[in-house]
Amino acid sequence: MKKHILALVVGLWASLGFVACSTSKPSSQTFSGLRNRVLASQGVNTAQTFGGMYIIDGRYDVIPRLPPIGAGSTPGLMAISPARNIVAAFDSTSQNVYAADTTTEKGIGNVHLSGSTESMVLPTSNALGYAAVPNASINGFELAGGIVVMNFATGIPNTIAVPAAQTVVSNADGSQLLVFSNDSDSMTVLTPGNAVPPVDTSCLTNPGNSICTVIPGFSRPVKAIINGSTAYILNCGLQCGGSQTASVVIFDLNKLAITNLIPVDAATDLFLSGSTLYVAGTSPTNNACTGQKTAATTCGRLDVIDLGTGTVTATYVITDGYHWRMDMTSNGQLFVGSRNCTNIGNVNIGGGEIRGCLTILDTVHNRILIPGDNGDVVGLQSFSSRFIEYVAQGGHLRVYTTYSYQDGLLINVFVPLGTINIVGNIGDIKAIDFF
Repeated sequence: MKKHILALVVGLWASLGFVACSTSKPSSQTFSGLRNRVLASQGVNTAQTFGGMYIIDGRYDVIPRLPPIGAGSTPGLMAISPARNIVAAFDSTSQNVYAADTTTEKGIGNVHLSGSTESMVLPTSNALGYAAVPNASINGFELAGGIVVMNFATGIPNTIAVPAAQTVVSNADGSQLLVFSNDSDSMTVLTPGNAVPPVDTSCLTNPGNSICTVIPGFSRPVKAIINGSTAYILNCGLQCGGSQTASVVIFDLNKLAITNLIPVDAATDLFLSGSTLYVAGTSPTNNACTGQKTAATTCGRLDVIDLGTGTVTATYVITDGYHWRMDMTSNGQLFVGSRNCTNIGNVNIGGGEIRGCLTILDTVHNRILIPGDNGDVVGLQSFSSRFIEYVAQGGHLRVYTTYSYQDGLLINVFVPLGTINIVGNIGDIKAIDFF
């Protein structure tokens, strides 16, 4: 019954869409008057269209008649502060990061990077952020890479040299940064407040000081989640060219020491929900699509870890690729997105199997759904009081909803409501207001 209903609604995607004026009740707290705002980064694709961060009415899933917030011509990756007062977007054409105040809905400045980034953070409500730039040039040194300190108030970037810095993760107050570098079996811990501008080379000349500490003992670490003084770090291992199998490393940020290691199938992304940790990846050895009727020959894995016991309690077969986006809805539906996955069929044509880089785990009923859409997943956004997930996939912005019936026959079936029609390529999605 579930498959039949899904087949019907997938066929409606081409004709569904939301293009309308917002009907949200005005609010004096924001410039636009919207109470439930979402921002989508949109890249230009015609001579008549300008890129930027588009404001969406997140209560009604519509586009109000408002100009986008300027963010260059091809903004993609976005970051938002914990207080959601500042949002930033990276423009790959100019290599600038544009920041905006979410109350005034206007830009507050931009900072130029010396290369591209796939990871940036805004740790506090201050107009200060950090971007990992693997190809940042460091004068006087052959090794490239660094963490760019972005001060949007001045527009002046400073750099902390970290070779091949790919990913940056911050603790709650920005006093500690964890940096993961390409093809490395070490992790770098930075204290950015002690760094000496404009370019701090402590990691290159004198690691182990008050600014930079290099921690060995990993196998291609790629990402982490910090919870208080504990970091859950992903050893990508074999998938990323390492010599060991994948694992989750439990790390004490106060002692700067590894306290435990939990083996998993594969590990490039993670999501923490209470005492449960979800870890996704694609193993180069254990990647069969057992249990799924699909033309795909390679599948990923999603492991569920009970942090209380430190054990894997369940494993699911999911779509393949490099997993890098995870988010959970308010009713326990975990969306897992990857890039460079196996795409099957064509959603624009329909018929037969349609498959892309998105997987949904229903954590309430312990079952997997592979939605019928193509393309890389670049952004996910849930809401606190709606059973809705915004999915930026294949350049489009899809809206998923979850229906629950009390008769026990149809529970948590995912229905793609349609597409919010923003002209251009959608690069990321962030909610400003929760409701």
